[in-house]
Amino acid sequence: MRIPVIAGNWKLFKTINESVSLVKELKQLVANSHGVEIVVAPVFTALSRVSEAIDGSVIHLAAQDCYWEEEGAFTGEVAPKLLRDAGCSHVIIGHSERRQYFGETDLTVNRKTKAAIAAGLTAIVCVGETLQERESENTFTVIETQITGSLFGLAGNDFNHVVIAYEPVWAIGTGKTASDAQAQEVHAFIRQLVSRLFGQSVADSVRILYGGSVKPDNVKGLMAQTDIDGALVGGASLKAESFAAIATFNI
Repeated sequence: MRIPVIAGNWKLFKTINESVSLVKELKQLVANSHGVEIVVAPVFTALSRVSEAIDGSVIHLAAQDCYWEEEGAFTGEVAPKLLRDAGCSHVIIGHSERRQYFGETDLTVNRKTKAAIAAGLTAIVCVGETLQERESENTFTVIETQITGSLFGLAGNDFNHVVIAYEPVWAIGTGKTASDAQAQEVHAFIRQLVSRLFGQSVADSVRILYGGSVKPDNVKGLMAQTDIDGALVGGASLKAESFAAIATFNI
């Protein structure tokens, strides 16, 4: 049984006080949720305060990125152990915006993922194709390259701390969403690829999330698909009511 994950990526939004207010409201709205792992990912500056605010609730805390070194002369970076210290249990790695704007590669995603696992964090590893790549019918080639590179060298038991997020770049923040069938097709391909690379037991247990304009009115259709195990939510996670509606899709 794969427990669904509903993760909210707040990106570069919300001050510390706004973050705390949002998560306090969310706590009440999801208090009766069950059978779902709920995660929020605020900005770095709000992590500690949000961690305090969700203490004792069903909500888990994620960071939006990390570095692969534990410490050193790496100005501006944040190590996985520091995220743990701030209260994080999860970290998003390789989001398309990191790849597009900040030079993230499969190699750096791989190094960050291994460092996150070593620190005891669950890595939410993101992959996805651009509109040009989809229109050129290169979706599966792109996904295979990203999965193979990003997860290179992992062992089967590492996947206890790995969640994969498929986020078609053309559907992020655009209002466009892959159809249920389109999303399921890629998720099934990812699971088959994981089976080939790491074995069937890993493929059966790894959770694969869909990310790309997930909203309360489309989450149930997506979650009804065989190989979709949750959602990485952007804009709709910035309001407690809409995110709670997504997180409690099964109630």
